[in-house]
Amino acid sequence: MLEHLWFPHDISTFGPQIDWLFELIFWIVIFTWVAVTVAMVVFLFKYRHREGRKAEYIEGNSRLEVTWTVATTVILIGLALLSKSTWAYVKENGPPGQVFYKVTAKQFNWEITYPGPDGNFGAKEMTVENEMHVPVNKVVRFDLTSKDVIHSFFVPNMRLKQDAVPGRTIHVWFQATEPGTYPIPCAELCGFGHSGMQGTLTVESEEDFQKWLKDQYANNQQ
Repeated sequence: MLEHLWFPHDISTFGPQIDWLFELIFWIVIFTWVAVTVAMVVFLFKYRHREGRKAEYIEGNSRLEVTWTVATTVILIGLALLSKSTWAYVKENGPPGQVFYKVTAKQFNWEITYPGPDGNFGAKEMTVENEMHVPVNKVVRFDLTSKDVIHSFFVPNMRLKQDAVPGRTIHVWFQATEPGTYPIPCAELCGFGHSGMQGTLTVESEEDFQKWLKDQYANNQQ
């Protein structure tokens, strides 16, 4: 539902799970906002100024405060329990990878490193700035790090956002379900050129992906 309102089109296998959590939180917040707003309007009229009425000092209602605190705590614990399996799947587990990369953030570009023609990283690996090409419906896994400051690898259409931290390698995965071209902005303020730090994720057929790789390898050897 939210996708039709303002969310970008989802192309990720785990996108529906993320969107469901967002929608749940959205409706909890909407319900709370409506309840608080209605209460404020009621109180404005009920306790408005009247001739002959003197202001009173109210110390508070302990029972109401305890009830509100407990209700909030229950909601937060409930959301944590409901989202635990989703975040474990997205951040810790996931299916075995079929295509592998290294992604390095720097001010103000993404360095995408592809394995060599033999499928291994080493002397024949290839690095391209800001262009990440992946085959559709394949599980993509990559190691994410940063050369300088904290950046954030963000693909809205993939429902994927992961900080890139200097000195640390973070394992990330996704599986794109639809061909197309999608932006990869940096979602962490990283310096004066932050707004221009944007790469491109190109999801294409296996045939087009292999052709692009072959052309890139050929150009790098020249």
